[in-house]
Amino acid sequence: MFTAGYEEQVFAGAVPELMDRPERVDFGALDIAFDGTVLRPRPWTAMQSIWAAELAPSVGPGPILELCSGAGHIGLYAVVLSGRQLVQVDSEPAACRFARLNADRAGIADRVDIRCDDIASALRPDERFPLIIADPPYVPSVDVSRFPEDPRPAIDGGPAGLDVILACLDVAAGHLSGDGACLLQVRGPGQLEALASLADARPLVVADARVHDDERAVALVRRQPHASGRP
Repeated sequence: MFTAGYEEQVFAGAVPELMDRPERVDFGALDIAFDGTVLRPRPWTAMQSIWAAELAPSVGPGPILELCSGAGHIGLYAVVLSGRQLVQVDSEPAACRFARLNADRAGIADRVDIRCDDIASALRPDERFPLIIADPPYVPSVDVSRFPEDPRPAIDGGPAGLDVILACLDVAAGHLSGDGACLLQVRGPGQLEALASLADARPLVVADARVHDDERAVALVRRQPHASGRP
């Protein structure tokens, strides 16, 4: 939890650990704070939160895991809708600070565990999650210049845009409960096609997808039916 007056100091630009004076944006039922050090919350990504809440009654117990959490909005809204607890992981300190601030402002900080670490090392080997949400950087490096207002670490997915997507699939393969679901954001139908073969090698399967437009989509990834998964 934050000390009394922390939020007021943040929005007055008086907290040195936050680079810019934060903005606010409505995200579902939440009022999310962010600045130029993190990716601006996109309203369409609430679809990922809503889908997670729809899936929550059909999977086992346990917290939601959010990878590449940024300002924390997608996972926090999923928690508000589902009533579950949340583990958020991001390697950027600024993102983790905003995730903490936004959890506190939403009144659910006691249900959120924020880990500022690489997604490959943030979890214990025995941890399993029934729901995983991931919004990885997925823009190919050559196209990053098309988005000058976005911080590069939040959008640069490597030469093909798949580097962090692959890392998220590896986490899902190792930490998804047997009946669990992973909702993975990708760059439209083109990356959905590539994702199918990448998932199959883990062994996971793309069970469903919801496409927002040519450059934005969310894939539902599960364990292959014959694959074992320790709940």
